[in-house]
Amino acid sequence: MKKNIITISREFGSGGHSIAQTVAEKLGVPYYDKALVEQVAKESGFDPEYIENQGEYTSSFPFFRLSGDSVPGAMNGMNADDYLWCIQRQTILNLAEKGPCIIVGRCADFILKERTDALHVFICADKAYRKERIVERYGETAQKPEQRLHQKDKQRRAYYRYYTDREWGAPQNYGLCLNSSVIGEESCVAIIAGLTK
Repeated sequence: MKKNIITISREFGSGGHSIAQTVAEKLGVPYYDKALVEQVAKESGFDPEYIENQGEYTSSFPFFRLSGDSVPGAMNGMNADDYLWCIQRQTILNLAEKGPCIIVGRCADFILKERTDALHVFICADKAYRKERIVERYGETAQKPEQRLHQKDKQRRAYYRYYTDREWGAPQNYGLCLNSSVIGEESCVAIIAGLTK
């Protein structure tokens, strides 16, 4: 069956975001990363910045931030993380129903695991490549690049395990795993795009 929906999970600094965007452009299909954040913000009332910064990470903080007036009963007794997860899940399901698209992160591979028209991709890369890439892309910070990589991946791994009961990055969870530092981003794009035909 033709793969119309592509989900892309990625290690921080692996180039997964850029790869997803380029595949979407090549295929002429919608690409949901920032647009997904905006849609979830609209549906949930959460501040988009909060969703972008915390939406893929389990939080130890018991508070949440709404972008406007609070919506009475909107959280149905759930904490902010669980409520946000429910909204993200439904948004991803709705986007997939609209037709061919690329969805980045947010456990989309798990949420859409029953769809036979979905290709689930994991992008990884060697640590040295990732360190160089995040410094080049995001600049230097007080935190060392290896610490930034470790922290981001640890947060994504914990979030994924909490909401899916699966291991983030485990090959059996994906139809395709690619190492962008070995084969290059262009090859990753060509392989993913080629599997949609």
